[in-house]
Amino acid sequence: MSVSVVFRRVARIEFDEATEWYERQQAGLGPRFVESVQRLLDRIAEQPDSFPVVHSTVREALVQRFPYCIYYGEKSDQILVLAVFHTARDPAIWQRRT
Repeated sequence: MSVSVVFRRVARIEFDEATEWYERQQAGLGPRFVESVQRLLDRIAEQPDSFPVVHSTVREALVQRFPYCIYYGEKSDQILVLAVFHTARDPAIWQRRT
């Protein structure tokens, strides 16, 4: 059973900024990033427990072909995306959001 996926505002901003950055680097790369993230979000919605817990109750899912992770938590019937986070950034930034 699939559950709905909701972004925290800051996570949506991170996602949008990363998409724009990739598109500026090479035409068409932004949509490929979006597609990779969307595929992963679909997997998370279908099987939220299949990714490891990395901080308290927050899970981490690695985006294919891009150095980004999605950090999320489960709230009854939805997935709450806390961060769409570049792997080179300090994880303490997203951990403060929990």
